[in-house]
Amino acid sequence: MRRAVALLLLLVTPLAAQPAAEAPIPLQQAFVAKRYPHDPGAFTEGLFIDAGHLFESTGMIGRSSVRQVDLKTGKVLRKVTLSSPYFGEGIAPWKGQILSLTWQNGVGFRWDSKSLKKLGNFRYTGEGWALTSTGKELVMSDGSDTLRFIDPADFTVKRTLKVTIQGRPLRLINELEWVDGQVFANVWMTDYVVRIDPSSGKVVGLIDLGPLHRAAGVFGHDRVANGIAWDAKSRKLYMTGKEWPSLFEVRLGD
Repeated sequence: MRRAVALLLLLVTPLAAQPAAEAPIPLQQAFVAKRYPHDPGAFTEGLFIDAGHLFESTGMIGRSSVRQVDLKTGKVLRKVTLSSPYFGEGIAPWKGQILSLTWQNGVGFRWDSKSLKKLGNFRYTGEGWALTSTGKELVMSDGSDTLRFIDPADFTVKRTLKVTIQGRPLRLINELEWVDGQVFANVWMTDYVVRIDPSSGKVVGLIDLGPLHRAAGVFGHDRVANGIAWDAKSRKLYMTGKEWPSLFEVRLGD
């Protein structure tokens, strides 16, 4: 556990920052419960399950899309593409819509969740990295140590939250998922998911995705773990990565 925390601090925290003395953070391993096919050309930026349906957003200019995917086969059931110059990022559901971010354009889009027809757009400042829904509001990451809690109706920021790990700011917060009252987040360029307390911003748990990455069998600068989907009804957790050929149902262990 200490090695995992030290690695995260080294990768994502400014060198000048000093840690505060805090209780050890629990570390869990992510094990493969089931493996499903996943499009190896999908540069995964966002993932969620809504009413039993799996949705995914992909990035890269010219390759960005929002798509509905069959979980068991990995087949893309429907897809809408984002034309240049847009680089697709995170997505989240809200009242029959899918809201999607773009990386550096300051604009997001609203899609009908059944047809993927474009319904409109919205604006925001800074970069867009990831988005998730609590059921009442949205949570957005922008690559910094700050999460934004947002009104889905008009995309206004209701509050912000500084995220810390062992007293230090945690930057590079990427793909998000709301799981039983906590924010799960991939940390970019690492094989770790952090569990964030939405009240305090403290990282209260770590999940090591090393076993999943090794099972996926693809490595490289951009082929990192990214994509978390929680099916609240079945209570199953799914994870994947950028250009990974597999999507995993995950079992968390010690």
